[in-house]
Amino acid sequence: MPPGEPAPRPEAPGAPLADHGPSFAELFAGLPIAILVVDPAGLVRNANSECESLLNLSERAMRGLALAAVLTPPPGAGEGRAVSAFDFDIGTERTGRLRVDYYETPVTDHDSWRAIALHATSGTRKVGQSAERGGARAVIGAAAMLGHEIKNPLSGIRGAAQLLAAEGAASELTTLITTEVDRIAALIDKMQDFTGRQVNPQPTNIYPLLDHARRVAQTGFARDITIEESFDPSLPPVLADNDALLQIVINLLKNAAEALSDVKKPRILISTAYRHGLAVDAGPGQPRRGLPIELCVIDNGPGAPADIADHLFSPFVSSKPEGQGLGLALVDKLVRDMGGVVQYSREGAPEMTVIRILLARAQ
Repeated sequence: MPPGEPAPRPEAPGAPLADHGPSFAELFAGLPIAILVVDPAGLVRNANSECESLLNLSERAMRGLALAAVLTPPPGAGEGRAVSAFDFDIGTERTGRLRVDYYETPVTDHDSWRAIALHATSGTRKVGQSAERGGARAVIGAAAMLGHEIKNPLSGIRGAAQLLAAEGAASELTTLITTEVDRIAALIDKMQDFTGRQVNPQPTNIYPLLDHARRVAQTGFARDITIEESFDPSLPPVLADNDALLQIVINLLKNAAEALSDVKKPRILISTAYRHGLAVDAGPGQPRRGLPIELCVIDNGPGAPADIADHLFSPFVSSKPEGQGLGLALVDKLVRDMGGVVQYSREGAPEMTVIRILLARAQ
């Protein structure tokens, strides 16, 4: 402060500050930890955006529900004292399996009110969170380079095999060479899907698309499987790329059908719903992105092995001995290119496998 200038007068107690700063509601909404506020009757009164993302439920949907309808509290919760539970499964039929560190504390000067903080453990995958995205980007770059470099010598090898066949060389060996070259080229084409596909999201009525995908499945790879539908008839137009979304749904139906190969009564369910208020973080400094359109492909198979469940959408991760691990990675990429997110979970009683896609509503 320059000499001779009077010192700034302190604010009088209770006087408004020159800069009001963020409101309590804004601070609560922006906390990077999932928070629930529960009233004396045991009803949810508030939930911040991190809590909405973790539980896959909007605050509007949770408000007024009993806490037990939203999550399974640990023993001792709601007894007027602080409670901590680590790596505890709070999952319900609504949320599926969900392991968190649970912290509950009474709210000072508000009798029987309590605040609950939830921290997802490493075994929990939040909506919109995709494992090893940095590694996925590196693989995408490698796929582009390898696809270009490998296809050139493959075409030469195939041409040489055809010349040998024309000159009377052993047809069995030349056929083997040609077949294997074609197989490698097909794999390279799959890898190049990561880099060559440009999506163009437009307002879309997804129901004709879902009907087409179901018919493709039931006339081919899922002909012996019951495919059921549970649709929201009032679903508004979705912001999606028709071709990309069709490929996504067919891929998911094929994966589900393969997972049901040893199930006695195989069943697949395609469902849609509108999730009011559901949004995810779009990145630092950006407003949250509304993704209220929910599309699920559900099957009654055994689900992914626990050791790869958190990495299902990473390239080259597969539970199938002959799998290349590119199908779900491509699903993840196409959904993200349309501005959406994809999630794997085990939900319900008995448990079923749920692949949930969240997309934006067309404006």
